[in-house]
Amino acid sequence: MAFIDSNGIMVCRPESHPLRFADLSIHKGDSVLLLGPSGSGKTTLLSVLAGLLRPDAGQVLVEGREIYALPSRIRDHLRGQHFGFVFQTLHLLPSLTLRQNIALAADMAGIKAEEGRINHLLTALGLADKAHRKPDALSQGEQQRAAIARAVLNRPSIIIADEPTSALDDDNARTVIDLLERQAQDTGAALLIATHDNRIINRFENVLRLRGPLKEVA
Repeated sequence: MAFIDSNGIMVCRPESHPLRFADLSIHKGDSVLLLGPSGSGKTTLLSVLAGLLRPDAGQVLVEGREIYALPSRIRDHLRGQHFGFVFQTLHLLPSLTLRQNIALAADMAGIKAEEGRINHLLTALGLADKAHRKPDALSQGEQQRAAIARAVLNRPSIIIADEPTSALDDDNARTVIDLLERQAQDTGAALLIATHDNRIINRFENVLRLRGPLKEVA
């Protein structure tokens, strides 16, 4: 079973107080909301869990492997295999078509993109007729769906979304959460959403809050 276990994580930032996070385990099939105001350390914690930011203390285990003990090349490969990311800034490359942007997730993981899988996601997310358009020809909602398709292309063990609803109205926020939950269910992935958006709290049974002067996970 794929899981992340942050064992007493601490991250020291020169410009602020150290961030300390209590133990956290996430298993396949879990849906977890990480809630906290801007600046509370949500993105920092996501970066640590994903192998992008080495903590000053503690461990991050993915399927029993301590990822910061691995060479960076292997850590990058593991990240591409096990993690799918939906960033607050969607990071769709303007020079690539929607299909090429989605396929990029496989390229970054060093695996061959499955054309059938891409076609399935395009159809499931209502983007089949937009496959050869570039991001600037897509609406914000279509770009968001494309980012979700890219995140789940490799059937990740965990989908991480950083503030996916903060810039959306109520209807579109519900739509994005629906899409993320459906895609996580389709692949059996864990879903971890970091947000300060209180509108979506009731959608999750597992809510972790970042709060207090040490900004610990409650």
